[in-house]
Order: sequence, then structure tokens, then C-alpha cells
Amino acid sequence: MHQRAQALFAMTPENVPLLFPPEVLARLRTSVDIDPALVARDFTGDRVREVLARTEILVTGWGCPPLDETVLAAAPRLRAVLHAAGSVKSLVTPGLRERGITVTTAAAANALPVAEYTLAMILLAGKDVFAARERLRTTRPSAGRGVVPGIGNHGRRVGVVGASRIGRRLLELLRPFDLRPALSDPYVGEKEAAALGVPLLPLDELLRTSGIVTVHAPATPETHRMIGRRELALMPDGGVLINTARGALVDHDALVAELRAGRLSAILDVTDPEPLPAGSPLYDLPGAFVTPHLAGSQGNELARLGRTVAEEAQRLAAGEEPAYAVDWATLGREA
Repeated sequence: MHQRAQALFAMTPENVPLLFPPEVLARLRTSVDIDPALVARDFTGDRVREVLARTEILVTGWGCPPLDETVLAAAPRLRAVLHAAGSVKSLVTPGLRERGITVTTAAAANALPVAEYTLAMILLAGKDVFAARERLRTTRPSAGRGVVPGIGNHGRRVGVVGASRIGRRLLELLRPFDLRPALSDPYVGEKEAAALGVPLLPLDELLRTSGIVTVHAPATPETHRMIGRRELALMPDGGVLINTARGALVDHDALVAELRAGRLSAILDVTDPEPLPAGSPLYDLPGAFVTPHLAGSQGNELARLGRTVAEEAQRLAAGEEPAYAVDWATLGREA
């Protein structure tokens, strides 16, 4: 039997049993020696520093502080950081790369529930479900079903902004449906888009030709307010904007103006600021459907993130390459 590597949890302690329920924790512990009762919320405690000094693998998650030079100096044997969440930007520092420490992420696992949420919203929005619900509230009882022109999901163009992990997973989920997805992403070429099975369009053309636009780009200086007043004006009347990426990608003042005019509607799982202040018009505008950043892993979905980490630990123990290592070259343009 192989010698298990010493590991340490570093995250908000309450998240450990959610990410690593008994069966997932048992799988993790086949590869590493880790104590679920010892969780580093910071790296200052005597017991934590004692274990950190011999730790080879850090299992991190939400609430883990940055792994700066002080932390790395206290962890001379550290060789891998396995992150049981998505973005590692708040966690990683140049010292990790300089020391050749492997960093992995469960972003691919977290992409699935976000893509599922988005798919559900696309299908519901295409049937005008949210507006129909608002109308029913005021016309109770309903005046009758009838045929509503201009709605439906037969051949509707869905514009996907960003070929991120979530954007790509969404494109996979859209394939069985009779929709017409298209992609806009400055880092994707025609050949790659063809492999994804979608036409590649400039952002302006995508906005002009899509009844539903869904945003899956990362938050970077280049994408800040990328969907602003000019871009929203390009969308056709009755268009729907979905944002599950980051609130800062959309100019909320411009969006509120379009919603008040009744020209567009929006489905927002992320906002700017987040959470919204109590007086935000987005709570009350009938064209706005706002959810509290719940598209990502919730409840029983969290175990999928822990399982991803357990599988990475098993690969490392077997001398294999990790499946979800962070690519330092592209990290700057990722979420």
C-alpha cells in the first residue's frame, strides 16, 4: 500500500462536510492523510502551522486566504493545491508558479449546474414564461390560453457570449434542442467554433440577431461593462438577456432603462453590486427575473466538487497528471 501524502483542508470549516460528505471524504482519504476536524481558516494557529510544515497537498475551497509568501514559507513540502471550487484567482500568488506547485480547480464540475440553470432559463424565456406569469397575476383568472405569436423555441437564435467552461458546457446541453446557438468570443477561431458546432459571430452581430443572449465571459478589465447602452440597443425588441457570469459585465443603469421601456427583459443570477441594495428597481420591474447567485453548485451539487478533488488526489497518488490543472498562461482571462 502506498504512503499517503499529508494533506490539510484550508477553507471555511462549514464547507468541509458539504463538499466532502462521508462517501466522498472516504474516497479522498484513500489517497491522502487528512483530518476533517482540522480546517485552516487562516494559517496562524499553532496546530495548523505544525501540520502545514509537513503538508504536501492543500485542499482548498471558499474562504481560503491567499497562499502568499508567508504561507508558502511555512509549507516547504507543498507540491499541490486542489481547489474544491471554481475560480482560483483570489487564492493563487506568483510564488506558487515559481515553486512549480500544481494547482487544480473544480471549475469544470461547477460549470455543469450553471449551464443547467442557463438552459432552463433559455427554454422558459423562449416560451415567454416569466412575462406570462406577470400577466396572469393581473388578469386572474386567465382570459384564456390562445396562441401567442412571437414566442417558442423552434429555431430561436441563442447568442452565447464567451466560450468559457460554462459557455462550452451550455453549447453541449443545447444540442438536443431545436434552437440555433451562435458564439461570440475574441479568443476562439472559426475552426474551434466549428468543432463546437456553432457559427462564430462578432459581438454586435450576435446581439442584433439573437432573441436570447446569455453571458458567460470572465470578469476582466476588458469585459467590464461589455454589455452597455450601445450593445443593449442592438438587441431586437422582445430580446432576453441572461447573465450568470459576473454583474460587472453588464451596465445595470442601461439595462434598467431598457426594462422600464419594456423593450427587453433580463434574467440575472449575478448583479453589480451583489447583493443588490434594497431599493434597486430590478426587484420590482416586471421584465427582470433576479435570483441570488444560485446557479453555481448548491446543496447536493457541492459533493460533485469534492469528488473532483478526490479524483485528482487519486491521480497524483498514482503518479498521473491531474485532469484539471490550472493553465498559468490563460489564467488572466479566465473567471
